[in-house]
Amino acid sequence: MHVQVTDKATREPIGRVSIARAAEVAEVVARASEAFATWSDVPVVERARFFFRYADALERRHQDLALSVSRENGKTLADARGEVRRGIEAVEFACGMPSLMMGDALSNVARGVDCTSTRYPLGVCAGITPFNFPAMIPLWMFPIAIAAGNTFVLKPSPQTPLTSERLLEIAHDCRFPDGVLSVVHGGQETAEALIEHPAVAAVSFVGSSKVARAIQERAVRAHKRVQALGGAKNYLIVMPDAVNAATCEAVIGSAFGGAGQRCLAGSVVVAVGDAGDALAPMLVDAAARLRLGRGSDDGTEMGPVVSDDALARINGYVERDVASGALLCRPSTQLRVTQELSGAFLEPLIFDRVDPTSELARDEIFGPVLAIVRASSLDEAIEIANRSRYGNASSIFTRDGGSAREFAARVEVGMAGINVGIAAPMAFFPFGGVKDSIFGDLRCHGMDAVAFYTQQRVVVSRWPS
Repeated sequence: MHVQVTDKATREPIGRVSIARAAEVAEVVARASEAFATWSDVPVVERARFFFRYADALERRHQDLALSVSRENGKTLADARGEVRRGIEAVEFACGMPSLMMGDALSNVARGVDCTSTRYPLGVCAGITPFNFPAMIPLWMFPIAIAAGNTFVLKPSPQTPLTSERLLEIAHDCRFPDGVLSVVHGGQETAEALIEHPAVAAVSFVGSSKVARAIQERAVRAHKRVQALGGAKNYLIVMPDAVNAATCEAVIGSAFGGAGQRCLAGSVVVAVGDAGDALAPMLVDAAARLRLGRGSDDGTEMGPVVSDDALARINGYVERDVASGALLCRPSTQLRVTQELSGAFLEPLIFDRVDPTSELARDEIFGPVLAIVRASSLDEAIEIANRSRYGNASSIFTRDGGSAREFAARVEVGMAGINVGIAAPMAFFPFGGVKDSIFGDLRCHGMDAVAFYTQQRVVVSRWPS
């Protein structure tokens, strides 16, 4: 059985992949387990050299990978290039594994007794990744896991599987040993077979909170490590002293970049005091100037959403909220219409004076929909953000250091931004949220990822004379 993959803007077929049933998943995991026996014995310095070559190969294929992302996901080519760049940065971080895996030692902790702590790989690790970042999120996972001495089985989203195939091809070109990196395709059945396999020691996941919670429960029952990143509802607080063109541009990019299909999308603006009266028309005017079209075409600023199902779900929110009395400020954007463009396009939508308890301000809509909530003070704005069941990221726009400091100290998120629309850390910092935005104790990339993909072992030794 196969899955046909299409260009999300034109619905033109661009490839297909085979679905892996449980028996095929078991074969792939068995090969990965066999490869682990030898790969884990390769000195970490030699493992790192593979990733120096891999990073160089990704650089040389940067444009091809970005085009692959743009076509199968729908995002603009500029956005796709940025995604691939962030993925390469994660590979560059993995190149430092000889230092990252270093342990600790203390001699003579007691008379004649020494103590050391060292890191060891776990075994076969699995990654289940979403449609919205088909290059970056896999590259957050498998380079760190493999450089640490594990083998890895990747299951990408069936909506965007082709970029993962390209990442695997490049690994083969760099002569990674067979079984060290594998890719399987499919939906829930394939994912469950991967999670349940007794040889899989750790599972990394990025997706919705509902599925993240279920994967955590399933993995914990099987005594596996789990790192499951869930949904988000990210609040952008705008103070009256920061209503300007730079803030407007940052909010528009955060809300509508990738058609709003990002876990760091700023989907709620909390305008403090009189900031909303000036900011709302600026945002509507800026959204109206966005050019919709095929992501890989020059001049396109927003592509389609990923599927008709996604479009129907988003429109359901819009219709319900309009019916409930929400104030829709509909920008009249220009779709770059050609005969070929038949994807699930939706113009960016802005709601003003939104009730902070409504589903529009509460639910993860995952589309180009921005809600503007009004607050009388910074205290109220932070309280609104902190009432969310999610806690991925939040930003404040202000020129006042005291406001920024108070926000950073009090907001309940994993990633806080000051005058940036997307609080995305570099690959050597951890990425992840709190509350229902993460299930598991350790985040993606940075030293959290090194800790996740390794097991510490403490050795206490005495050598009698």
